[in-house]
Amino acid sequence: MTDTQSPEDPGAAMAAARRACRFCGAPLERTFVDLGMSPLCERILRADQLDEMEPFFPLHVRICDACRLVQLPAYVPPEEIFSEYAYFSSYSDSWVDHARRFAEAIIADRSLDADSQVIELASNDGYLLQHFASQGVPILGIEPAANVAAVAVERGIPTLVEFFGERLARQLVAEGRSADVLVANNVFAHVPDINDFSEGMRLLLAPDGVATIEVQHLARLIENNEFDTIYHEHFSYYSLLSAERVLAGHGLTVYDVEELPTHGGSLRLYVRHTAATAPAGTERLDRLRAWEISEGLDDPERYSGFAERVQATKRNLLGFLIDASARGCSVVGYGAPGKGNTLLNYCGIRSDLLAYTVDRNPYKHGRFLPGTHIPVHPPERIAETRPDYVLILPWNLRDEIIGQLAYVRDWGGRFVVPIPSLEVIE
Repeated sequence: MTDTQSPEDPGAAMAAARRACRFCGAPLERTFVDLGMSPLCERILRADQLDEMEPFFPLHVRICDACRLVQLPAYVPPEEIFSEYAYFSSYSDSWVDHARRFAEAIIADRSLDADSQVIELASNDGYLLQHFASQGVPILGIEPAANVAAVAVERGIPTLVEFFGERLARQLVAEGRSADVLVANNVFAHVPDINDFSEGMRLLLAPDGVATIEVQHLARLIENNEFDTIYHEHFSYYSLLSAERVLAGHGLTVYDVEELPTHGGSLRLYVRHTAATAPAGTERLDRLRAWEISEGLDDPERYSGFAERVQATKRNLLGFLIDASARGCSVVGYGAPGKGNTLLNYCGIRSDLLAYTVDRNPYKHGRFLPGTHIPVHPPERIAETRPDYVLILPWNLRDEIIGQLAYVRDWGGRFVVPIPSLEVIE
C-alpha cells in the first residue's frame, strides 16, 4: 500500500466495492463480457454540449461465482442517470398495449376495485397506471426522473418524484399506504442497491398482496446475443435462479412466472411474502427453474464464449456499413434507444457510417447521441432523404417499426437488423 492509499482512501474503498457482489458481497473475479468504455446511454446531447468533455465509463460485466448474479459495477450514482431521463414509455405503441393487457388481467385476477391500491415503482410517464385509473382502481406512481414524472402528473397520474428503497417504503407505510399490487416493470435491473430495493418492496407489499417484476431474462440475452442491452443503467442481469435468491434474502418468494417476448425475452415474476399462506409454485415455475439448471445457468462456466459472439457481431456490422459506404449507399438509423448507443459506441460507428437516426420522442429531436454524436431527427426525415438502408436500433420493436416505415420500400430502401445477427430485410 502506498502513502497515498490508506485504508480510509475513498477511491480505494470505491474500487473494492465495485469488485464485490452487490447482493452477497463475494469477490467478482469472472468476466461475462467486456464492452470497453462507453458514455451514459441516455445522455442525449444538445448542440452546445458537443465540444464539452464527455465522460466514458467501463462496460465490464462480471458474474458472481457465489450467487451467480451477473452484474455491472455502479460507476455512476443513479441520481446522475435517472434524475432527468430521455426515455418515455408511451412512445412505443406495442409497449403501451402490453401494459394495458397486463392491467386488465391482474385487475380481473386480483378482483381490484376502488378499495384496492396499486403502486408502481419507476412508473415513467404513466403508461401503465393509466389503465388502472380508467377502471377506478386507486394508483400511485414512484418515479425518480422529474421530467418524466411531470408528464404523468399532467395525465392525472399521482406520482412521487423519488428513488425507491427502504426509507421511502417505511415513510409510505407510516402514512398508512401499502400495495395490494406492487408493480416493478423493468426497474429491478436498474437499481445498484438491490438489497435496499428488495427490502423496500417487502415493507410496502400488503400482507396478502402480490408484487410483479418484469426483468430481461439473462438466458435470452445470451441465446439471442443481446449484448447491446448492457449499459450503465442496467446494473444487474437476472436468471430466474438469481432473482429468486435475491428476493428470498428479503422474505419474498416467487410463486409463478411468465416468459414474455418483450425486450428480446423477459420474465414476469409473481411474488408474495414468504410467510403468506398461498399455494405452492406453479408447474411453469418449476419447469423454467429446472430448464435453467439443465442449461447450466447455475454454472459460471456456462457463460464462457459469449464474448466471442459479441466480437463477431461487431465485425459483421462494421463490414456491412463499410461496404455500403464504398458502394455509395446511404445508411441511417431508426430509434435512439439505450441499446443502440451501446451498440454504436462498442462498434465505433460515427456519422461517416450512419448519417443520422430518427426517433418519435420530441425530447430527442435536434440533439445528438452520446459518444458518437450522431444527430437525431424526427421520423419524417427518412422520407425526405430516401436512404438506401435503415438500421433498426430498437430491434425488439422491429415489426412495429417496419410497419411504420412501410413507405421505405417505395424507393427500394431496405431494413437492417443488427441483433441477434446481421439481417438485411428486402
